[in-house]
Amino acid sequence: MKKDELAEPFSLRQAVERSMAVYLGDIEEDDEGLVTNLYELVLSEIEPPLIQAVLDHNGGNQSRTSTMLGLNRGTLRKKIRQYGLRV
Repeated sequence: MKKDELAEPFSLRQAVERSMAVYLGDIEEDDEGLVTNLYELVLSEIEPPLIQAVLDHNGGNQSRTSTMLGLNRGTLRKKIRQYGLRV
């Protein structure tokens, strides 16, 4: 989706707040609120598309991507393999 196609602009923080409110509302109804490892779940859901988006933005350049993300290049490579991302 292109930036100008969004109904209204909002920050990453607002996007996370909205998504988490919906998610938590859904699991309370389905699972009586029994959730464990939510932090790890959220990270495993957002980290791959974050890394892929920055890689794509940088034309696959891992050095620039690692700098933008504030990660060591070795850590970035590990995460690329871990999530099976395309470079």
